[in-house]
Amino acid sequence: MNCEDARPLIDSFADGELDLVNHVQVENHLEECLACDHAFRDRSALKKALADADLYFRAPTELRSKIRTALSEATTEPIYKRFFKSRWLPTLAAAALLVVALFTTFAILRPANSNDLLANEMVSAHVRSLMDKHLMDVPSTDQHTVKPWFEGKLDFSPPVVDLTQQGFTLIGGRLDYAGGRPIAALVYQRRLHIINVFIYPTQDGNAAATTSTRQGFNVVRWTRSGMAFWAVSDINAGELQELATDLQS
Repeated sequence: MNCEDARPLIDSFADGELDLVNHVQVENHLEECLACDHAFRDRSALKKALADADLYFRAPTELRSKIRTALSEATTEPIYKRFFKSRWLPTLAAAALLVVALFTTFAILRPANSNDLLANEMVSAHVRSLMDKHLMDVPSTDQHTVKPWFEGKLDFSPPVVDLTQQGFTLIGGRLDYAGGRPIAALVYQRRLHIINVFIYPTQDGNAAATTSTRQGFNVVRWTRSGMAFWAVSDINAGELQELATDLQS
């Protein structure tokens, strides 16, 4: 199976909808083709991000209570009043559906600046690197070995910093894929904790580090000198913020 055959099947493969023969053929192709594998990983990360409960609106309990009360009162009213109100029922139902649609659209489109989706992608990439046993393409504690390894593999040169003295040991780097493009991933270790630092070019100006929590992982994001940085780990937020400060200085 070549790329032309595999690409149309990647979505179905990610959703587990292929028959056994096609599933095996696509799986074998992904092991050999980096581009198609990146497309599959990107599709899987997006699927996971869209499943985030934060993207969906749940009607408040108070609204449900009001609807139940209104329905209960309607059944106890005289027939002529119910008949009069029933003429407006289709209009009210249409209005309710419109409100629900607007709330749903707002919830889905809320992360318009893409930072929410990107944060989910970075966490997915972090988890994937641990599960797939593909933590490093270039295992090394030497920044002068890791940095040259990226040359020719990316359209930018990621800054690689040795933070051993600060308690964060550089153990290697790899190529990853997020935000629709290849990115650099530097891997640090703090005690038994693995920290992924994802880097890619950005046109945004310098921005101070901000911390959030996604799926149980801490995430610190900042921009500096035309580069965007995302640090992801299960280490506590204070230590991850310390890493961000050390990298910026």
